[in-house]
Amino acid sequence: MPEINRGKEALVVGKAQPRSTREKSGQHPDLFAHFLSGKKSDLYQKDDPDWVPSVGLTGQQGGSPQSTKETGNSRYKRRMNRTQQRLKAEAAAAAETDDDPTTSYVSDNFCCTGTQTELTGDAIEAMTTKLQSLRTENIQLSSDVAHVSTSYDQSAFVDKDEKVLFFTGLPTYQILLVLFTFLSPHLPVRKSLDKFKQLMLTLMRLRLNVSTTFLSYAFNWSIATASRIVTDVIDVMFICMKPLIIWPDRDQLQKTMPMQFRKHFGKKCAVIIDCFEVFIEHPSNLIARAETWSSYKHHNTVKFLIGITPQGTVSYISNAWGGRVSDKYITENCGFLDNILPGDLVLADRGFNIQATLGCRMAHVQIPAFTPGKSQLAPVDLETTRKIAYVRIHVECVIGCVRQKYTILGGILPIDFLMCKDSDGYCTIDKIGLVCCALVNFCPSVVDFD
Repeated sequence: MPEINRGKEALVVGKAQPRSTREKSGQHPDLFAHFLSGKKSDLYQKDDPDWVPSVGLTGQQGGSPQSTKETGNSRYKRRMNRTQQRLKAEAAAAAETDDDPTTSYVSDNFCCTGTQTELTGDAIEAMTTKLQSLRTENIQLSSDVAHVSTSYDQSAFVDKDEKVLFFTGLPTYQILLVLFTFLSPHLPVRKSLDKFKQLMLTLMRLRLNVSTTFLSYAFNWSIATASRIVTDVIDVMFICMKPLIIWPDRDQLQKTMPMQFRKHFGKKCAVIIDCFEVFIEHPSNLIARAETWSSYKHHNTVKFLIGITPQGTVSYISNAWGGRVSDKYITENCGFLDNILPGDLVLADRGFNIQATLGCRMAHVQIPAFTPGKSQLAPVDLETTRKIAYVRIHVECVIGCVRQKYTILGGILPIDFLMCKDSDGYCTIDKIGLVCCALVNFCPSVVDFD
């Protein structure tokens, strides 16, 4: 501490009159005669004239000690009066400004113990104003936090179809309300966890493919809670929405057959099928890695068989299969053929070489012609291929719609989605595929009913 050291040096330089060496320094009564006030000041009052002895010191020139005391005391009192007046003036000026009203008061007033003064009325008023400002800011911040936590309430989506479409993929708020009313009795009941928010969190996970960490911050829940809600709500949606993937009756199918199908295939077309693949993480198990490797995508994938009606709705979705499995094998073993009736026509791509299988059920399949060992297609085959390609584009549109609306199927899914199975043998990816297709059935069809 430099100030304290300086005081000690002053005591050494300004020695008092010689005293008995047997008397300890600072303890003899005559020592206080060297101070103007008759006693030494506090250690930190460096502006006080009695901070060091100044009267009757060795080698000191001048008048009598009494005159020296009077001169020093009067000078000190005048300086203290000027300091008090200056502090009052600065405190009054600071209270009139919009800046921090207490900065100059505190910085100038808190010099040392000797110059501190009591708070004035103006300074207290300035501090009160600052406190009120901080309280207002605190209330505003609390309101903002509450707004973030309630921005996904049901009231935030009323009559806001664009917002509903962005967060859920559903076209209107009314359809979202119908879906919530349908699922609400079956959603898990948790304290302080609103059912509508649980549904919104799950739909945002499917629609935006955002992580559960992001959702936990958005809904002000823990990461574990957000992850558990997604799993539980998907289970509920899978069970409740499974009947929404409907294979229509033949009479209903023929009565609503679009004209573009009637023109080329009459009323026999029952379904258009295709397979689509979803990327997954690389399995650590070598056998699983081999079974999920797709030579077409050059990545580990799972594969779904999807079937749509001529009207453009999803009428069948299989469970997830390893990406290595052929389209023909999935079609023959996933249960799709159980829906085929005698006389039905199935439109498919070249990879579905299932003529013999459907022939056993007195149905048939039409696939685009190909040219094994030929330079070009025959005119009849070329015309048939054009007809099939013209209507098969609809299944590509539906698959694209599923991927675009629910981008979780367009990303890389964690391997845990393939490992966790319930008592019925379904894993999470099976449920996600069905739920996304069922949600697409709530949207307008890609086929024109002309």
